[in-house]
Amino acid sequence: MKRRQFVGLLGASALSLLLPGAALADDERKRRSTSTATSTTGTAPVLADTGATGSVVVVGGGMAGATAAKFLRLWGGSNVKVTLIDQNATYSSNIMSNLVLNGSTTMSQLTYNYNALKTLYGINFVQGSVVGIVPPVGTGMGSVRLANGTTIAANKIILAPGIEFDAVPGLTPALQDGYVTHAWKAGAQTTKLASQIRNMPVGGTFVMTIPASPYRCPPGPYERACIVADWVKKNKGPNARVIVLDANAGIQAEKHSFETAFNVTHAGVIDYRPNQTVASVTANTTGGKHAVTTNTGTVYADVLNVIPSHKAGKIITDNPALANVGGRWAGVDVRSYESSGVPNVYVIGDSAASGQPKAGHIANQEAKLCADAITRALRGDLIPNPAPKTNSACYSPITADTASWLTVVYGYDAVNNKMVAVPGAGPIEAAAASQDNFNDMKKWFATLMADSFA
Repeated sequence: MKRRQFVGLLGASALSLLLPGAALADDERKRRSTSTATSTTGTAPVLADTGATGSVVVVGGGMAGATAAKFLRLWGGSNVKVTLIDQNATYSSNIMSNLVLNGSTTMSQLTYNYNALKTLYGINFVQGSVVGIVPPVGTGMGSVRLANGTTIAANKIILAPGIEFDAVPGLTPALQDGYVTHAWKAGAQTTKLASQIRNMPVGGTFVMTIPASPYRCPPGPYERACIVADWVKKNKGPNARVIVLDANAGIQAEKHSFETAFNVTHAGVIDYRPNQTVASVTANTTGGKHAVTTNTGTVYADVLNVIPSHKAGKIITDNPALANVGGRWAGVDVRSYESSGVPNVYVIGDSAASGQPKAGHIANQEAKLCADAITRALRGDLIPNPAPKTNSACYSPITADTASWLTVVYGYDAVNNKMVAVPGAGPIEAAAASQDNFNDMKKWFATLMADSFA
């Protein structure tokens, strides 16, 4: 696939069209097209009566939750009430956050509010923490309960809580916030890690750990290693090193791109070590070196970045019927993202065991499939689209001004009830990192974020 074809695939139309639509009536398809076009102009779309009626509560305002709320209003129409709940007033993008580490962007530039969702689409945004749900039964109402005691009724509930982390032996939350960060939820820890890298001694060592798959953003840790290596070799002397301790047997995404980056672009700086399981961490709080012990020995670091193993959000893992995949992830029907254990509750984004990558672009795609399925259900059509497709795509910065990319198109496998890569449609990755790719990355990111939040 040529680079320009790839960029075109990720444009605004593709973000809207890579979703189930074949079974929609022509008039509804036209309403969707009109609404999507006006939604990115700052003009409130005119929401039609699509025949769908009901109330939906979306828990979690990240890429998945924000997109689901927006497109439920666009596609569900005037008689579908949507409430979006998040514990934070704004969303910090994990996508592009590695560029905070080399100073080329800031967390404030990666922060998004919910103003457009409220004013343009009429979404009721509630800031609060959800502590429990009562699943709707049949066509009846369920509810969501907040920590302050408020309950919100709904015909359908969507859970998009993102990820939580397993505990790391030797690390408390305070030590993670102040000394040995993960920075895998973008925000204060990202800024802290950037400061630690800047203050690393000349000739110092940056060590990072990668958890066993599945984890959020498969290429993300390797991308981080490249960004840090690119910066330290320019600013911390020829002896500065980046050691990558990967719990996996090998690179999990963009293998060609990252092998080239590690062995050529950043040769002599990055020391990549697979099959490394973290046993314990010792944080030095007085300015000395930190230590991480793996199955093969102990490694010392001036800056230590430990990314813990992942699991679904707490609202899911607290409910065994929802966390029905190893007690860690939510099983779903990938045609609708309805929970395979709890009817009328849908799980999208990183918490879902969908067989697709846990990443922002795929979260946007899953949200649209879910919004489409719920719209159908609220208008009395109980059959979701039988042949959904999604596109997983991302760019990965390799240096301060070059990037690579990867894309995969997934289709529904009715025999095994899962999403699988469409033959001939991926995974496809860039032949080489380039500045053109880096420039296109910015356009892709802006388009994706507008599609979810604007």
